[in-house]
Amino acid sequence: MDNDVLRQTPLFSGLDDDAANSLRSSLTQIELRRGDILFREGDSGDRLYLVVDGKVKLGRSSPDGRENLLAVLGPGQMFGELSLFDPGPRSATATAVTDVTMGSLGHDELSPWLTGHPDVARGLLHQLAARLRRTNEVVGDLVFSDVPGRVAKALLDLSSRFGRKADDGVHVHHDLTQEELAQLVGASRETVNKALADFANRGWLRLEPRSVVLVDLERLRHRSR
Repeated sequence: MDNDVLRQTPLFSGLDDDAANSLRSSLTQIELRRGDILFREGDSGDRLYLVVDGKVKLGRSSPDGRENLLAVLGPGQMFGELSLFDPGPRSATATAVTDVTMGSLGHDELSPWLTGHPDVARGLLHQLAARLRRTNEVVGDLVFSDVPGRVAKALLDLSSRFGRKADDGVHVHHDLTQEELAQLVGASRETVNKALADFANRGWLRLEPRSVVLVDLERLRHRSR
């Protein structure tokens, strides 16, 4: 596994080289193909996952079959940490958006690190705090922001993690379908497509298959507020 990627995670960032290598040796490597489901909402589990390569989406389904995309995670990000502290059922379904390589740690493997290495515990607390802050932002956006504003904010968030700067703008290979992008902002596909088309007509971005080129970041930032 790529040590540089693992160093991006809160779990590894505060450890010295010896401790990081020791914790890394405890990881179980998992390979998923695009579309594979790692676990489903309601499943039991006590493992934490670290994305090393590729993208994973976390989603939930309503009783009537509607789907909501909670997050798209990439290299250096982790998920499933709630199950380490609360052994209840999984709160979301984890699906590979692309081919994925990840590492996995179980409760029994991680517990000694939490007691013997305060930096690891602090890293997990940081992750939980960031997740709670993000959840509060999403709730606020759903209440106070319109769909175009949420689309602009989602694109900027994706660009901060998956974007690549070029002369013609920031290329963001998000690998999401139009339906998945709509689920991410909590709106219909038609409404999201209308917002994207409007942004494209204004020259703020250029649409490409499962990707987008952000041309005018300042206008998008202003629209996302």
